[in-house]
Amino acid sequence: MAKLIYMMNISLDGYIEDEHGSFDWGAPQDEEVHTWIFKHVSSFRTCLYGRKVYEMMLYWETAHTIPDQPQFVLDFARQWQAAEKIVYSRTLAEPRSAHTRIERAFDPDAVRNLKANAVHAIAVAGPELAAQAIQAGLVDELQMRVCPVVIGGGKRYFPSGVRLDLELIEEQRFRNGEIFLRYAVRGPSK
Repeated sequence: MAKLIYMMNISLDGYIEDEHGSFDWGAPQDEEVHTWIFKHVSSFRTCLYGRKVYEMMLYWETAHTIPDQPQFVLDFARQWQAAEKIVYSRTLAEPRSAHTRIERAFDPDAVRNLKANAVHAIAVAGPELAAQAIQAGLVDELQMRVCPVVIGGGKRYFPSGVRLDLELIEEQRFRNGEIFLRYAVRGPSK
Protein backbone atom coordinates (compact mmCIF):
# COMPACT_ATOMS: atom_id res chain seq x y z
CA MET A 1 0.00 0.00 0.00
CA ALA A 2 1.29 3.45 -0.93
CA LYS A 3 1.62 6.25 1.60
CA LEU A 4 -0.50 9.39 1.34
CA ILE A 5 1.73 12.36 2.16
CA TYR A 6 0.51 15.86 2.95
CA MET A 7 3.28 18.20 1.81
CA MET A 8 3.13 22.00 1.74
CA ASN A 9 5.27 25.05 2.35
CA ILE A 10 4.46 26.58 5.72
CA SER A 11 5.28 29.85 7.48
CA LEU A 12 6.90 29.68 10.89
CA ASP A 13 3.54 30.59 12.43
CA GLY A 14 1.77 27.68 10.71
CA TYR A 15 0.12 29.11 7.60
CA ILE A 16 0.27 27.96 3.97
CA GLU A 17 -1.09 31.25 2.60
CA ASP A 18 -1.56 34.74 3.96
CA GLU A 19 -4.81 36.60 4.65
CA HIS A 20 -4.95 37.74 1.00
CA GLY A 21 -4.60 34.21 -0.38
CA SER A 22 -0.98 34.66 -1.44
CA PHE A 23 1.73 32.09 -0.90
CA ASP A 24 4.44 33.88 -2.88
CA TRP A 25 6.52 34.06 0.30
CA GLY A 26 6.88 30.26 0.11
CA ALA A 27 8.37 30.01 -3.38
CA PRO A 28 11.87 28.53 -3.10
CA GLN A 29 14.42 31.20 -4.02
CA ASP A 30 17.52 29.23 -3.20
CA GLU A 31 19.05 26.68 -5.60
CA GLU A 32 20.07 24.42 -2.70
CA VAL A 33 16.44 24.27 -1.52
CA HIS A 34 15.05 23.89 -5.05
CA THR A 35 17.41 21.02 -5.85
CA TRP A 36 16.76 19.19 -2.58
CA ILE A 37 12.96 19.63 -2.67
CA PHE A 38 12.69 18.66 -6.34
CA LYS A 39 14.72 15.51 -5.73
CA HIS A 40 12.59 14.71 -2.70
CA VAL A 41 9.22 15.11 -4.44
CA SER A 42 10.30 13.22 -7.55
CA SER A 43 9.05 10.03 -5.87
CA PHE A 44 5.43 11.22 -6.20
CA ARG A 45 3.79 9.71 -9.28
CA THR A 46 0.28 10.78 -8.25
CA CYS A 47 -0.73 14.15 -6.81
CA LEU A 48 -4.06 15.07 -5.26
CA TYR A 49 -4.62 18.81 -5.46
CA GLY A 50 -7.13 21.35 -4.31
CA ARG A 51 -7.99 23.83 -7.06
CA LYS A 52 -5.84 26.72 -5.83
CA VAL A 53 -2.68 24.64 -5.40
CA TYR A 54 -3.28 23.02 -8.80
CA GLU A 55 -3.57 26.43 -10.43
CA MET A 56 -0.27 27.46 -8.83
CA MET A 57 1.40 24.21 -9.94
CA LEU A 58 0.28 24.74 -13.55
CA TYR A 59 3.46 26.76 -13.96
CA TRP A 60 5.26 23.43 -14.36
CA GLU A 61 3.17 22.44 -17.39
CA THR A 62 5.05 25.01 -19.49
CA ALA A 63 8.16 25.77 -17.39
CA HIS A 64 10.33 23.94 -19.92
CA THR A 65 9.43 26.54 -22.59
CA ILE A 66 10.94 29.44 -20.63
CA PRO A 67 14.43 30.25 -21.94
CA ASP A 68 17.54 29.64 -19.84
CA GLN A 69 15.95 27.44 -17.19
CA PRO A 70 18.51 25.52 -15.12
CA GLN A 71 18.58 21.76 -15.60
CA PHE A 72 17.08 21.00 -12.17
CA VAL A 73 14.01 23.10 -13.10
CA LEU A 74 13.67 21.33 -16.45
CA ASP A 75 13.97 17.94 -14.74
CA PHE A 76 11.24 18.78 -12.22
CA ALA A 77 8.97 20.16 -14.94
CA ARG A 78 9.21 16.83 -16.81
CA GLN A 79 8.46 14.88 -13.63
CA TRP A 80 5.45 17.04 -12.82
CA GLN A 81 4.13 16.80 -16.36
CA ALA A 82 4.37 12.99 -16.26
CA ALA A 83 2.67 12.61 -12.87
CA GLU A 84 -1.00 11.70 -12.58
CA LYS A 85 -2.91 14.62 -11.13
CA ILE A 86 -6.35 14.46 -9.50
CA VAL A 87 -7.82 17.90 -8.86
CA TYR A 88 -10.73 18.32 -6.46
CA SER A 89 -12.82 21.26 -7.60
CA ARG A 90 -16.47 22.14 -7.98
CA THR A 91 -15.63 25.03 -10.33
CA LEU A 92 -12.94 23.91 -12.79
CA ALA A 93 -14.58 22.96 -16.07
CA GLU A 94 -11.69 20.89 -17.42
CA PRO A 95 -8.04 20.09 -16.71
CA ARG A 96 -5.38 22.43 -18.01
CA SER A 97 -2.54 19.93 -17.88
CA ALA A 98 -1.75 16.46 -19.17
CA HIS A 99 -2.47 13.37 -17.07
CA THR A 100 -5.10 15.24 -15.06
CA ARG A 101 -8.67 14.54 -14.07
CA ILE A 102 -11.17 16.61 -12.14
CA GLU A 103 -13.16 15.20 -9.22
CA ARG A 104 -16.07 17.21 -7.88
CA ALA A 105 -15.97 15.81 -4.33
CA PHE A 106 -13.50 14.07 -2.05
CA ASP A 107 -14.31 10.37 -1.70
CA PRO A 108 -12.34 8.68 1.11
CA ASP A 109 -13.07 5.20 -0.27
CA ALA A 110 -11.70 6.15 -3.69
CA VAL A 111 -8.52 7.46 -2.06
CA ARG A 112 -8.21 4.26 0.03
CA ASN A 113 -8.48 2.27 -3.19
CA LEU A 114 -5.90 4.50 -4.88
CA LYS A 115 -3.49 3.96 -1.96
CA ALA A 116 -4.09 0.20 -2.03
CA ASN A 117 -3.23 -0.04 -5.71
CA ALA A 118 -0.38 2.49 -6.01
CA VAL A 119 3.28 1.53 -6.00
CA HIS A 120 4.70 5.01 -5.28
CA ALA A 121 3.85 7.56 -2.61
CA ILE A 122 0.89 9.85 -3.31
CA ALA A 123 1.04 13.56 -2.52
CA VAL A 124 -1.91 15.58 -1.24
CA ALA A 125 -1.67 19.38 -1.34
CA GLY A 126 -4.16 22.02 -0.34
CA PRO A 127 -5.29 22.58 3.25
CA GLU A 128 -9.02 21.85 2.80
CA LEU A 129 -8.35 18.69 0.78
CA ALA A 130 -5.68 17.53 3.23
CA ALA A 131 -8.03 18.24 6.15
CA GLN A 132 -10.58 15.86 4.64
CA ALA A 133 -7.91 13.19 4.14
CA ILE A 134 -6.60 13.67 7.71
CA GLN A 135 -10.09 13.48 9.18
CA ALA A 136 -10.70 10.26 7.20
CA GLY A 137 -7.50 8.75 8.66
CA LEU A 138 -5.83 8.51 5.23
CA VAL A 139 -2.70 10.63 5.71
CA ASP A 140 0.41 8.63 6.58
CA GLU A 141 2.96 11.44 6.66
CA LEU A 142 3.10 15.19 7.11
CA GLN A 143 5.90 16.98 5.30
CA MET A 144 6.52 20.67 5.54
CA ARG A 145 9.09 23.08 4.26
CA VAL A 146 9.16 25.66 7.04
CA CYS A 147 9.99 29.11 5.69
CA PRO A 148 11.59 31.66 8.05
CA VAL A 149 8.71 34.12 7.79
CA VAL A 150 5.81 35.05 10.08
CA ILE A 151 2.73 36.11 8.10
CA GLY A 152 0.29 36.66 10.97
CA GLY A 153 -2.80 34.94 9.57
CA GLY A 154 -4.38 33.18 6.63
CA LYS A 155 -5.01 29.50 5.89
CA ARG A 156 -3.50 27.13 8.39
CA TYR A 157 -1.52 24.02 7.48
CA PHE A 158 -3.28 21.96 10.16
CA PRO A 159 -7.05 21.59 10.30
CA SER A 160 -8.92 22.65 13.42
CA GLY A 161 -10.24 20.00 15.78
CA VAL A 162 -7.75 17.27 14.87
CA ARG A 163 -5.17 15.80 17.22
CA LEU A 164 -2.51 13.44 15.93
CA ASP A 165 0.40 11.57 17.47
CA LEU A 166 3.43 12.18 15.27
CA GLU A 167 6.96 10.85 15.04
CA LEU A 168 9.74 12.97 13.53
CA ILE A 169 11.41 10.81 10.87
CA GLU A 170 13.45 13.39 8.94
CA GLU A 171 14.80 16.88 9.36
CA GLN A 172 16.83 18.86 6.82
CA ARG A 173 18.20 22.34 7.52
CA PHE A 174 19.20 24.74 4.76
CA ARG A 175 21.70 27.62 4.79
CA ASN A 176 18.93 30.15 4.09
CA GLY A 177 17.16 29.29 7.37
CA GLU A 178 14.51 26.98 5.93
CA ILE A 179 13.85 23.60 7.51
CA PHE A 180 12.22 20.55 5.96
CA LEU A 181 10.33 18.38 8.47
CA ARG A 182 8.85 14.96 7.89
CA TYR A 183 6.55 13.28 10.42
CA ALA A 184 4.93 9.86 10.42
CA VAL A 185 1.33 9.91 11.58
CA ARG A 186 1.04 7.38 14.37
CA GLY A 187 -2.70 7.85 14.86
CA PRO A 188 -5.20 10.11 16.56
CA SER A 189 -3.96 11.61 19.78
CA LYS A 190 -5.72 10.10 22.78
